[in-house]
Amino acid sequence: MSRRHLSAALAAVLTAGLLTGGVATGVAGASPDSKTRQPVIGEPRTEHGCARIEKDLPELSDWPEVRSRVQSTPADERRIKKIVAGMTLAEKVGQMTQPEIAAITPDEVREYGIGSVLNGGGSWPNRDKHAPVDAWLDLADAYWQASRTTRTKIPVIWGIDAVHGNNNVYGATVFPHNIGLGAAHDPCLVRDVSAATAEQIRATGQDWAFAPTLAVPLDDRWGRTYEGYSEDPRITRAYGYEAVIGLQGRSRRDVDVLATAKHFIGDGGTIGGKDQGVNPSTTAEMINVHGQGYYGALAAGAQTVMVSFNSWDNAEQGINEGKLHGSELALNDILKDKMGFDGLVVSDWNGIGQVAGCTNASCPQAVNAGIDVVMVPNDWKAFIANTIAQVEGGQIPMARIDDAVTRILRVKLRSGVLDSAKKPSERRHAGEADALEARKLAREAVRQSQVLLKNNNRVLPLKPRSKVLVVGKSADSMQNQTGGWTLTWQGTGNTNADFPTGQTVLGGLKEALGERNVVFSETGDVDPAGFDAVIAVIGETPYAEGVGDIGKRTLEAAKTYPQDLAVLDKVSGKGAPVVTVYVSGRPLHVNKELNRSDAFVAAWLPGTEGGGVADLLVRGRHTWPGYTGTLSFSWPRSACQTPLNPGDEGYDPLFKPGYGLKTWSYRPMGKLDESSPEGGCSGGGGGGVATEDLEIHNRVDSAPYRSFIGSPDNWSGTELGPDAEAAHTNITVVPADVNVQGDALKTTWTGSGAGQLYLQDPAGGSDLRGYPNANAALVFDVVVHQPPAARTVLSAHCVYPCFGEVNATGVFGGLPVGVKSTVKVPLSCFAERGLDFESVNTPFLVYTEGAFQASFANVRWVPKAAADPDARTCAELAG
Repeated sequence: MSRRHLSAALAAVLTAGLLTGGVATGVAGASPDSKTRQPVIGEPRTEHGCARIEKDLPELSDWPEVRSRVQSTPADERRIKKIVAGMTLAEKVGQMTQPEIAAITPDEVREYGIGSVLNGGGSWPNRDKHAPVDAWLDLADAYWQASRTTRTKIPVIWGIDAVHGNNNVYGATVFPHNIGLGAAHDPCLVRDVSAATAEQIRATGQDWAFAPTLAVPLDDRWGRTYEGYSEDPRITRAYGYEAVIGLQGRSRRDVDVLATAKHFIGDGGTIGGKDQGVNPSTTAEMINVHGQGYYGALAAGAQTVMVSFNSWDNAEQGINEGKLHGSELALNDILKDKMGFDGLVVSDWNGIGQVAGCTNASCPQAVNAGIDVVMVPNDWKAFIANTIAQVEGGQIPMARIDDAVTRILRVKLRSGVLDSAKKPSERRHAGEADALEARKLAREAVRQSQVLLKNNNRVLPLKPRSKVLVVGKSADSMQNQTGGWTLTWQGTGNTNADFPTGQTVLGGLKEALGERNVVFSETGDVDPAGFDAVIAVIGETPYAEGVGDIGKRTLEAAKTYPQDLAVLDKVSGKGAPVVTVYVSGRPLHVNKELNRSDAFVAAWLPGTEGGGVADLLVRGRHTWPGYTGTLSFSWPRSACQTPLNPGDEGYDPLFKPGYGLKTWSYRPMGKLDESSPEGGCSGGGGGGVATEDLEIHNRVDSAPYRSFIGSPDNWSGTELGPDAEAAHTNITVVPADVNVQGDALKTTWTGSGAGQLYLQDPAGGSDLRGYPNANAALVFDVVVHQPPAARTVLSAHCVYPCFGEVNATGVFGGLPVGVKSTVKVPLSCFAERGLDFESVNTPFLVYTEGAFQASFANVRWVPKAAADPDARTCAELAG
């Protein structure tokens, strides 16, 4: 999508409708003397008792006032004002501070008067992945009781990433991710799923869901695409309303589980689909595309809004907000003043640390910009001390602190927490197994989310007693079908045993067809002859934010998952029709897979009820209505066709939004073009001039590079596993935080001998001459924990013994200890020392023989960065 103007199709969507519950926008081109009124948005029109997905939305000329259905009384406000007036500065800052449960004890909640806690993805009571409900409730009670013994007696609240059910909790039913719900085109279903999620949250004692995500993903390379409902803001707006109603309930005064409208604003519109990147939208695009979900959610009474990690910059319009965690325009001026939001604004995980001039523990700019609750998982004690000092020193006005605490108390009052005498274990649904499970609803959600893309010769539905061969890595994998944000942050490291109440797709097929009629061979090493059909369940493997970004790679699935194509090649054309069930968090270029399939189902990430997939594959009681889901995203025709949005020049998807075959329908599909570029979707190699960053490690290894350590224990290299850990006698690596959660390789050289950390393409060298031609630099973020005790070098290799190295001892030794720094080393320095850029296989290596400890993150080669004022010179790297 062009970010410089609203596309023709989007303009058509936005211009023809009515402003629900509001007044007309100002007239474009009106004279300065004409009086224009700010648009007003209230509750939506309904259909079947739920928010209606409007055919059109009006194009807004300004940020609207959003009238929330949840309001306070004057008496409420007087009471809150009195409480705030009686609090000390330390007590106020304590209310604004949100630590992670692994980093704070109940006694510390009492001592510091903490206002809220959170558990991140993959964080559980006692660090126990299988923590029972009682353990969650015990910890919730302990925090609550500690807060009630403070001088103010203001109860603590607990926030949790319950983004598709209470997905951190062992034994909880997990619903389809949002992209699947978007395909259902059913706001009532979203309300029901959210209401069930609220019951699950109450079962384990939390008060606050960090959901719903209201992003409008415009580039499928973004690793969080599946967290968005649709590329169509009309759907996001209606869904945002109902998701909040489901979580918070229908009361206009008291709310149930607190909902969070996130991430404000524009996270789905970054350049290249880069997570936490730059959104270059115009103001009109922010208002009319990325804002729509918030208009729905805030009208429903959402009590909290989470700030987005992305930046907002558009030079042509003079927009230079940088990271939105520090944007007064976005938070104070737009969200609170223009839109009228009176709840609390919460930061994201260490988000304040990304604001220029700030750290994870200190950011007056973010507080002044309008953040009320600061998610500072580990450095919360330092944050409290720093913030108190900044108020006392005049950097943060006391009025801003009072406003933040007023908002926090307002939300606690509306949620009933402020006045409740019941600890979490005594509240409604606490400890209820029935509340934690919602299998019937989840299975229905799976059925509604399935999209039938191909059904040649009416292969589907299969006859009830068909004999089928089931193949593919995802047929019997709860991990793959549940995806990211499931038990663990990235959704990895899980087994079927971690989901005791769930059912895989294979299990659902055995239920539907009978065990005797189902043969399973994950790799397809069974002759398909004699079977009525082959069902291949393949697709993406789990990922979450950052890790899921595609970057410069193509959308071609077969390049990332060649084993899937190999399985299809074994069974396709062997006498039995092939039905492919594709599990993924986004549309992908799957022309090769489609060509080898007689029928093809986009199953998205269905969650724990794989039986819902089987329900529609086999003729039975769900044959009618059968497949009803339709795409809420454009599906690419070619491997580099992204961004892909209606109205873009040359818009030509394979399947448009709204496409989806119905059960029994027959629309023959011929052979599709299987060509795709050998490299990525953008230039930068060869002898030209690179224009985009070469990402080497960004939270995870960026293909084709992989992380290794080497030492006398094994100079051939020990690869870091999926847990980003490896250990030799002289060198160890574990995950750590530098910019975001778990993005860094914390490397410790013991000092007992030589060791090296490096990122390498095991397949060999690549022609990267375009980067020195672009005056590029090796750039990485680093926190030095212990300066090097011996000579330390940075190097890049052109297949050893071809390499170039620089002396980085002084660089690392001169960096502040314990603070993030960014190092920029001109590639010309490596060239001077012998690096041949025509065959680079190792673009980053750190070697030392003495004691040294540092965390390395966001390693990349950046065009033009060698000319930056803070780039190192080759002279200071000599020796």
